[in-house]
Amino acid sequence: MKTSIALRTLLGAASMALPLMALAESNVQTGASTLNATAHVDFQITIPQILYLRVGAGSSYTTGVLTTNGAVDQIVFSPAAGVLGNNTPVAATSGGDAGVGQETAAIIGNGGAVTLSATTAGALNNGVAADTINYTQITTTAATLTSATALTPPTLVNGASTTVTVPAVNGIASQDAKWTYAYANSAGVPAAGTYGGGGATNVNNGRVTYTASMP
Repeated sequence: MKTSIALRTLLGAASMALPLMALAESNVQTGASTLNATAHVDFQITIPQILYLRVGAGSSYTTGVLTTNGAVDQIVFSPAAGVLGNNTPVAATSGGDAGVGQETAAIIGNGGAVTLSATTAGALNNGVAADTINYTQITTTAATLTSATALTPPTLVNGASTTVTVPAVNGIASQDAKWTYAYANSAGVPAAGTYGGGGATNVNNGRVTYTASMP
């Protein structure tokens, strides 16, 4: 019994000493002259790569809150009959998180320059194959928001992707803008109907997919 108690006491003392031995360095100096004792602590911080893209409704990003928001905005144009094809741009009538026809666009990445692309499946149509409106008829104008340089929007084209590059400063790519969409109304009078619509099934080629890529 005495051996068992002594062994347990020894093991308990050893277990208490182990964390103290692992926590930090110590140094003892003795002597009659000036003494200097040193100890060292090493630090390491691992930062994960992140890439944030927002076009339209989305989470806050200027306050450091980067989360996923699955909402998809729809920009709607309803030109009056009397102005069709008169080469005067038509503003949106609804849609947009930053005003009618206006979207918040933002990119934040910490792994170098970011490439932003815009992709469409083809020209907008109204359900009739021969009736189309080219995506070049939808223009995007950028205005500065919080960054010194406004995020440049990729040009929209039929059935293809166009890209722009957001440069990095000290490894960080960070730009935003307010994008205003307009219907150029410069390709004559289209056939009657509702063109586009988008949605999960990309009704009438109405959806544009924006993609940010970082090496």
